[in-house]
Amino acid sequence: MFVTRFAPSPTGYLHLGHAFAALTAQAAAQGGRFLLRIEDLDASRTRETLVEAIFSDLRWLGLGWGEPVLRQSARTGAYASALDELRAMGLIYPCFCTRGDIAAEIARSAEAPHGPDGPLYPGTCRQLSAKERVRLEDAGAPYALRLHSTKAAARLGPLFFEESGRFPYADYQYVAVDPLLSGDVVLGRKGTPASYHLAVVIDDAAQGVTLVTRGRDLLPSTHTQRVLQSLLGLPAPKYAHHRLILDIEGRKMSKREHARSLQDLRRAGIAPEAIVAMLQGT
Repeated sequence: MFVTRFAPSPTGYLHLGHAFAALTAQAAAQGGRFLLRIEDLDASRTRETLVEAIFSDLRWLGLGWGEPVLRQSARTGAYASALDELRAMGLIYPCFCTRGDIAAEIARSAEAPHGPDGPLYPGTCRQLSAKERVRLEDAGAPYALRLHSTKAAARLGPLFFEESGRFPYADYQYVAVDPLLSGDVVLGRKGTPASYHLAVVIDDAAQGVTLVTRGRDLLPSTHTQRVLQSLLGLPAPKYAHHRLILDIEGRKMSKREHARSLQDLRRAGIAPEAIVAMLQGT
């Protein structure tokens, strides 16, 4: 039996991709605990009406979850403490580059490093002196806090995670972690307590999650998150990255692409049993 979780962001209505992820996470618990987490760190896009819609849609699908429901907006202190730990280890640094600065630097470099999603941050602000960093901070310049991936890799040595890509998730394989896969990822920003990578490992540990089920598109993220778990002394769950639910054009369903929501399907009179049967049969 496992402790699994479903962790949506209340920045839009749930769609079929979310429904599949939630149903998969509950089934993967195999009689253990299925938990819910609301990832509401983006205050500018979070809406309480969308939080209530998440609860309503999941209940409509027949899902129940263990209490309490964890909300990231209530956990900023935990994220700040983790950043302090990484700062004390000399593993994070402020980056003052804008997106335009980064794009220009990558364009100038014929050997810009690439990751799973394209060019990686070239490490421009790694070279700033302490004096220059203080000057920029005092001037009120916005910044991101980045993980120094090469220092982290040197500190950790060989690292692995356990992965199973096939339900019912029993045959796990050890996968070697590449700490440099996604480069110097952002762990927080000025005025923002944490990025996805940092918050998810802190929260999975807090909720006692033992199996993380999520889409295959997030498999590269596991490398970064295992690095953070090891650096912060957090337990490592097992992982199962499942297939994605695609739209009629073969793209991953997403809020950005205006995927048809569960709310729309409900208003159209489609029964939840039909949704569950369809997703289980795809």
